Amino acid sequence: MSGAAAPSSPAINAARPVLVTGGAGFIGSNLADRLASEGHDVLVYDALSRPGVETNLAWLKERHPRRVSSVVADVRDSAALAAAAGQASAVFHMAAQVAVTTSLVDPREDFDINLGGTFSLLDALRRRGGGVPLVFASTNKVYGDLADLEFVLEDEAYVPADPGVRANGIGEARPLDFHTPYGCSKGAADQYVLDFGRSFGVPTAVLRMSCIYGQRQMGTEDQGWVAHFLLRALRGEPISIYGDGYQVRDVMDVGDAVDAYLAAWRNIGAVSGRAFNLGGGPSNAVSLRQLLAHIGDLTNRKVETHYSDWRAGDQRYYVSDTARAARELGLRPARPWRDGVAALAQWLRQERVAPEPASA
Repeated sequence: MSGAAAPSSPAINAARPVLVTGGAGFIGSNLADRLASEGHDVLVYDALSRPGVETNLAWLKERHPRRVSSVVADVRDSAALAAAAGQASAVFHMAAQVAVTTSLVDPREDFDINLGGTFSLLDALRRRGGGVPLVFASTNKVYGDLADLEFVLEDEAYVPADPGVRANGIGEARPLDFHTPYGCSKGAADQYVLDFGRSFGVPTAVLRMSCIYGQRQMGTEDQGWVAHFLLRALRGEPISIYGDGYQVRDVMDVGDAVDAYLAAWRNIGAVSGRAFNLGGGPSNAVSLRQLLAHIGDLTNRKVETHYSDWRAGDQRYYVSDTARAARELGLRPARPWRDGVAALAQWLRQERVAPEPASA
C-alpha cells in the first residue's frame, strides 16, 4: 500500500544514483525495483553471497536495464564501499549477516559485516560531507528476548498479560537489550547510525523491522520463515519448529516495508536521528501455529511439523507498536497478513517450486 501524501523526494543530483547495499537481497531488490520504477537510477551493492540472490539482480537489470547498475563487492571491503558511497545521492543500507544462528557459529564474521560494514559506510559519508541521507535496516532483536513480560496462551498464541502491550505492541521507548552476537552487532550498528546523525550531521533514520515477507524472499530455516514455511509446505516437506509454535510476530508485506523506507527518505529532514519500529502491528500478529494452519488451508493439506528446543535469544512475542511510524512517516495500515501470505504462496507456486503433487 502507498503511504499517505508526503513531501517529494529530497532534491538529488540526477547524475548520482541511489545506493542500495544488499540490493540483490529480498527487501533490497524490492526497494531497488520501486526506486527504478519511480525514475531513480539505482546502484546495487551486493556480495551475492546468499544463494539465489543473483537471480534477483538479473531480474532487476532485465526490468530496468537503463536504471540499475551493480557493484559485486562485500561491505567488509571498505575501499569499494567508500567508492560506491561517493557516487550516491542517498543510501539505503540493507546489507547484513541476517541469521542469529550464523552469528553464534561465527561471531567475528557477524561483527565485521554488521557493525564493521555499517561503520565504514557511515564514515565514508561523514568524510564525503554534503548531507547524503542514509536509512538503515535494523531489527526488533535490539529489544532482547522480552523475558520480563508476562504472557498468557490464547487461541494458539502467546499474548501479553499487560493490556497496553496487548493493544499496542512494543514501542520505541522500550529499553534496548542486545542478546546474541547478531543482536549485539545489529544493535550497535543501529546506535552508530543514530549517533552519526547527532555527532556529525549525517541525515540518518533507523527502521527496526519485525518479520517482513513477500515476493523474492529466499526463505530458509534461519531467516525468512514465512517464505520458508510456504516453500516446505508446497513441496510436501516437513517443517521444523524451534520452541512450541505459540510464539507470535507481527508480519508485514514487503510492499508496505518499501513504502516505509521511501517515506523515511522523503521525510529525512524531519526524522533524522530517529528510530521507528516497523511491522504489521497488532492487527497482523500471528503465531507460528496460526500461520501453519493458514498454510494448510492454502495448500489443502495438513502441514507436517517437528518441534525442537528454543533457540538462543528467541522472543516468545514480538509485535511492533506502529503508531510513531504511521504518524511521522504517513503510513497507511499494513496489508492483512492472510491476503499477503496467499499472494506469496501464489508467487512461489509460479516462480520457486515444482507443481504441487496431487492432494491425498
